Amino acid sequence: MFPHVTQAKYIDDYIVWLSFNDGARGRVDLSSELHGEVFEPLRDKAFFKSFNLEGHTLSWPNGADFALEFLRENIDPEYCEAKL
Repeated sequence: MFPHVTQAKYIDDYIVWLSFNDGARGRVDLSSELHGEVFEPLRDKAFFKSFNLEGHTLSWPNGADFALEFLRENIDPEYCEAKL
């Protein structure tokens, strides 16, 4: 099964709650990843909140997105649920 994000919800600051098609879900903090030409605009919280699901991952109007594998691997273990 090819993993993809099925739901995304803004939580706070640069934290999103993600659900994946394999049953994994949890909180991902992207605050340390917002550097570089494409990601710096996401530091504006209003712009950060403007994400949508495109190509089965989080993406923003400026073309910024995160690899599915990166998002899946960075679910906060203290705030996650996974199908075992």
